[in-house]
Amino acid sequence: MTGTGEETFIAAVKPLVDAMGGEILPPDEAGPEDVVLSWEGADVVAVRLPQLADSLDHILAAMERRKGKPLADLDRKAKQEVVRILEARGAFSVRHGVETVAGALGVSRFTVYNYLNRDKNA
Repeated sequence: MTGTGEETFIAAVKPLVDAMGGEILPPDEAGPEDVVLSWEGADVVAVRLPQLADSLDHILAAMERRKGKPLADLDRKAKQEVVRILEARGAFSVRHGVETVAGALGVSRFTVYNYLNRDKNA
């Protein structure tokens, strides 16, 4: 990884990799589950994707940073919006997703289910 084009490419993909909780590796260290990215015909970088449960933690942390305060401190309407966004991103297909989200929001699982059902009935 010596060329400036390659460095620019890596700098461009790094925010995406960080946002999803991935890890950037040299391409020769890539395992079978890693994604190798090429630039101008050469393997430049490998990306190790996180486990789904780890992704949910990263998504919650990113949402908290965006909101500027703990998710548990949000008002009810904002918590409902968070649940809608998380549902769209597949958070509730992860094992213990509802429990994890409920804990982050400082509400019960029942409340998360109510938020989900409220959107479906609206």
